[in-house]
Amino acid sequence: MKLQKISILSPDLLKSACYRAVVKLNPAHLLDNPVMFVTWMGALVVTISLFWQGSSFELQIALWLWFTVLFANFAESLAECQGKAQAESLRKNKISLMARLKVGDSEQPIQACMLKKGDLVICEAGDFVPADGEITEGIASVDESAITGESAPVIRESGGDRSGVTGGTQVISDRLVIRVTSEPGNSFLDRMISLIEGAKRQKTPNELALNAVLIGLTVILSFAVFSLWCFGKYSGLNISIVALVALWVCLIPTTIGGLLSAIGIAGMDRLIRKNVIAKSGRAIEAAGDINILLLDKTGTITLGNRMAADFIAAEYCVARDVAHAAALASLSDETAEGRSILALAKERFKITDEDLVVENPNFIQFSANTRLSGVDLKNFRIRKGAIDAIRMEVLSQQGQFPEDLESAIVTICQSGGTPLAVLQNNRVLGVIHLKDIIKTGIKDRFAELHRMGIKTIMMTGDNALTAAAIAAEAGISDFIAQATPETKLLRIKEEQKRGSLVAMTGDGTNDAPALAQADVGLVMGSGTQAAREAGNMVDLDSDPTKILDVVSVGKQLLMTRGALTTFSIANDLAKYFAILPAMFGSLFILDINLMGLGSSNSAILSSVIYNAVIIILLVPLALRGVPYRAASSAVLLRHNLLVYGLGGIVAPFIGIKLIDYLVQHWV
Repeated sequence: MKLQKISILSPDLLKSACYRAVVKLNPAHLLDNPVMFVTWMGALVVTISLFWQGSSFELQIALWLWFTVLFANFAESLAECQGKAQAESLRKNKISLMARLKVGDSEQPIQACMLKKGDLVICEAGDFVPADGEITEGIASVDESAITGESAPVIRESGGDRSGVTGGTQVISDRLVIRVTSEPGNSFLDRMISLIEGAKRQKTPNELALNAVLIGLTVILSFAVFSLWCFGKYSGLNISIVALVALWVCLIPTTIGGLLSAIGIAGMDRLIRKNVIAKSGRAIEAAGDINILLLDKTGTITLGNRMAADFIAAEYCVARDVAHAAALASLSDETAEGRSILALAKERFKITDEDLVVENPNFIQFSANTRLSGVDLKNFRIRKGAIDAIRMEVLSQQGQFPEDLESAIVTICQSGGTPLAVLQNNRVLGVIHLKDIIKTGIKDRFAELHRMGIKTIMMTGDNALTAAAIAAEAGISDFIAQATPETKLLRIKEEQKRGSLVAMTGDGTNDAPALAQADVGLVMGSGTQAAREAGNMVDLDSDPTKILDVVSVGKQLLMTRGALTTFSIANDLAKYFAILPAMFGSLFILDINLMGLGSSNSAILSSVIYNAVIIILLVPLALRGVPYRAASSAVLLRHNLLVYGLGGIVAPFIGIKLIDYLVQHWV
């Protein structure tokens, strides 16, 4: 589902954000943001004081304090409205469907919205899938472009990791029987819409911790301001309530307080733009801190289908005979492996369809018990299958497995391939080299993860030799061979006990326990229902390397929050030099007006205006995020302090001085 990009300069978006900013002036909402609540209280106090003072100075201070709260609300509302606009684009994909409910051996039409969990529905070529479900019968080509945005159809079939289908996709061939797995109004698409609407996003642990720091600073600075008022009373200096409120608001970390919610919501939105739905902001932040990534091999690192790469003959045979026998045994094999054997035989040895015409063939379908398939003909029988299965079959017929093929089998395994033996009657003709195809560019993607300090671990059911070869070719740090669901879950728990944050990508039901245990569980949108329920992120493109984008967004979210927090706290230094001289300059012999501001009133007003305007100027950065680059923590910290720490000190000196000049000459 390719979500449209919503510009923050969209007139409709800005209009909606402005309206919501006013609605959020409700103090019940502001209680969730203590810094802005204090600012709201200050604005209210100054507004009330207008009834006694009534001067233009108090009026301007009151207006700018209200603008400060409004600007903070606007930043949060703009981020929320972006998410709601994205959700609206998803709703356009929802269409009213009719379903064909399976009742016994017959079917009856029913509205899709009336389907219940557990119902069986029939979908044939041209039908839209009426609800989320699991395929119980059949195999078909399905157009998922409405969900993934990819035009190429995908194969969905019963009994495997590709049995999950999503409501709104279209069957373009064959016939499927689907068991509905979602309740009405709770489909995958419905849940994605509700997740995108970030208004009800819960605060993450880091966000809560930062909130606690901001509350602490606010309390400390509130006591400091009260102490200054007491000091002024003791010194005989009558400090106005307006000046105290201005100092109070300017010294507390209003910049980060005003942008904190927007940063978190925008982090989810940036992930959505990469076609990944995060079920919580907590998952995004965890992604920014992960140092272990576990990946399933099949469909993640490899394309998912082994392909025939070579035919190797025994010493008493030739490769063409192996290819011809393997092609005959694969005539009824509709799997990707079977089709690749036929294609390679035709390409390598020019074996035509006429060469494969036989009379009265009896095809033997693959069985998990025998691990063999093949064909029985009039004068001979052909079998192809796993090496040990063929070895047992040969011995049962008093035959012998060729010793000269043993070295070829070892070589295939060491290279990461899978050997299949071809048997004709009681004589082994040779082996087929099936090879897992590594996804294009995946080695470079893993190298980038390693530069981020993330260790990659491949999990596969293959033997250790095959696993080692695939891991080496893909550039994987480590691997787990012959992995079971229990093995995957145990490894994640072990890594977490060592203090690591673990991410995992997967798509199958057997991945579900590990996905649920992992700190970040990235599930392919094409995966099974169990996997999609277990994970806390869903990749609509079903691209397992998308974890790199997820990690980048998570790190970007943490960096953005850290950068703006640094900037906000550093900002206060210039405000001390602006407001304190205006309040206490007459008590000291030395001139402490180091900024050379025009007057006490202009100094206070300039600081309050800067305090409000800087929030709105930083909104684009909060929504876009601080760019992330792979580097060590020390380098990133040094860059953060240099740019945002030093920038936070310098910017207000320049900004307040400029505003003071405008106030003096233009107001």
